[in-house]
Amino acid sequence: MQLDPTAFIADPELVEALAKRATPIACNSERVLFRQGDEPAGLYILQSGRATVSMLSHAGVPVVSFETSSGSLLGLPGVISGQPYTLTAIAQAGAQVCFLSQDQFKSFMQSFPLMGFKILQVLAAEVSAARRAISA
Repeated sequence: MQLDPTAFIADPELVEALAKRATPIACNSERVLFRQGDEPAGLYILQSGRATVSMLSHAGVPVVSFETSSGSLLGLPGVISGQPYTLTAIAQAGAQVCFLSQDQFKSFMQSFPLMGFKILQVLAAEVSAARRAISA
């Protein structure tokens, strides 16, 4: 299955607003941000560099793997739903990543409700990309 990596890229205004409230994460070497099945801790913002995103079937067989780039929001569905992450995300060495906890994300959404539309655009793009990949 081939998933469109641009589905994870958010509007630059949203990325900037989230990053202002987030904590930088050192990625001097490859770094696992989260694993498929982990309880959601928060949202990861890929400010620059690349990250590999992948998914395994229940049998442990790779289903999808791709690289995403600057401006990607990683872990968004898990943070919003409170359900475990459905993908694994690994930042490549040198990537600039920042982290927004679930509580920080909720506070952001309450403080900036108009940004909710931009968040929905990212989620809709992810859903559309997944549907296109399944039907291909």
